[in-house]
Amino acid sequence: MTHSRSPLVLIADDDFATCDLYTSYLSSVGYRVETAKDGYQAVLKARLMRPAVIIMDLAMPRVDGWRAIKELRDDPNTAKIPIVVLTGHDLRDFLKPAAVAVGATTYLKKPCSPDRLAIEIGERLRASWTGPLRARWM
Repeated sequence: MTHSRSPLVLIADDDFATCDLYTSYLSSVGYRVETAKDGYQAVLKARLMRPAVIIMDLAMPRVDGWRAIKELRDDPNTAKIPIVVLTGHDLRDFLKPAAVAVGATTYLKKPCSPDRLAIEIGERLRASWTGPLRARWM
């Protein structure tokens, strides 16, 4: 069971099965999880809920992950939230530097095991745990 002070992870992905898999696993290891079905919802929920980490697919309807990341980085209230791109696109060449340039903190390629995603989230949280942020999640 998660505690109300557990870190909140926002997963933005239009694939229900992907959201369900990661939500179940991350909840079981102690995170609170919220989902968004597209970049538009992700931006709204991030502004409202201020998650500790955002997991962002790139290819989504309505507003894609690229635009959502840019909007989040342009907003001072969400600019510092770590964003982990989780995508089926091959990021080795062009897309990897482009994802970082637009504001992604890091990237993982699908398929990605839930435990690997949890490890990455933990790494992003540890990198962010300074001063008031650390007190927020402890």
